[in-house]
Amino acid sequence: MGFKCGIVGLSNVGKSTLFNALTQSAAAEAANYPFTTIEPNVGEVPVPDPRLKQIFEIAGSAAMTPARLTFVDIAGLVRGASKGEGLGNQFLGQIREVDAIAHVLRCFEDDNVSHLEGRIDPVGDAETVETELMLADIEALEKRVTPLEKKIRGSDKEAQATLDLVREALEVLNSGQPLRSAVPARAGEGFGGLELITAKPVLYVCNVDEAAAASGNAHSAKAANYARAQGAGMVVIAAKIEAELAQLGAGERDEYLAELGLDEPGLNRMIQAGYELLGLITFFTANENETRAWTIPQGTSALKAAGVVHTDFEKGFVRAETIPFEDYLACAGEAGARDAGKMRLEGKDYLVQDGDVLRFRSAP
Repeated sequence: MGFKCGIVGLSNVGKSTLFNALTQSAAAEAANYPFTTIEPNVGEVPVPDPRLKQIFEIAGSAAMTPARLTFVDIAGLVRGASKGEGLGNQFLGQIREVDAIAHVLRCFEDDNVSHLEGRIDPVGDAETVETELMLADIEALEKRVTPLEKKIRGSDKEAQATLDLVREALEVLNSGQPLRSAVPARAGEGFGGLELITAKPVLYVCNVDEAAAASGNAHSAKAANYARAQGAGMVVIAAKIEAELAQLGAGERDEYLAELGLDEPGLNRMIQAGYELLGLITFFTANENETRAWTIPQGTSALKAAGVVHTDFEKGFVRAETIPFEDYLACAGEAGARDAGKMRLEGKDYLVQDGDVLRFRSAP
């Protein structure tokens, strides 16, 4: 099961630098002019989780495979993108295909890196992009009204329900509110089915200079207040530092982080924040061949989790042998947990919990 997070923002905010660091590659060219990234760059990022290595060492597996998130670097937006300014229509289409949005905000001063609107104002930048996304949603919804009305005249009952939803969404957007903040429950349920950009959850990524990497600065503080008001996530990161860390070995990386007063790379916090934003959890499978982490939405049943591992496990599902991570660790593995009575046999309706170590049993 794949999850995509689109990295968006105005041009020259450090978006492609951040993507390069995330993927530890130079796939996205970072340069001081708009529209460097003409096509979206896609990178899969391992999700940092210390539990995976602990399970791997206990299980004695031959291989270890982390869960992964997909990041899509979407070329910089400009004011007027919803009307096709710059490469706006193309970019907005790419945003519709992701599960969540990581919105990079410029929170650093640098005379050598121009700003399209000649000022450093992360809240203003956020509002500019949000306005363009709302306008794009309004345009997309208005185009659906007439076809739906025609279907209703043909006695299509589903069309009436969809049209009611479209009109409700238009009312929210025309009031100046993104769908995610105005009606969070509807954003995830009804509005989510309309493939609207502003119904997607947002993580604001405050790109600061090196000196502010540990504690942020006045710009990121303003952005944090804005994020709270929007009901969105927020993380502070120094993209330049992350790009440098991506080029270092493990020992050098730890030493560099310590010099900067940081406990972990900002990218780890960004990925973790993305997990929380999307309501994702991790379960594990472990045998002699492989220890692997799997990503699922919170509230996923054992039956559906089995299908994530292999469709045959879902089709022939019998039970899920379940050990919470803490018990797996305390009992030194599956055999110890079974002997101690810590292994549970769960049915298809069991809701998988974060950290569960599962073995699926299925009929041929």
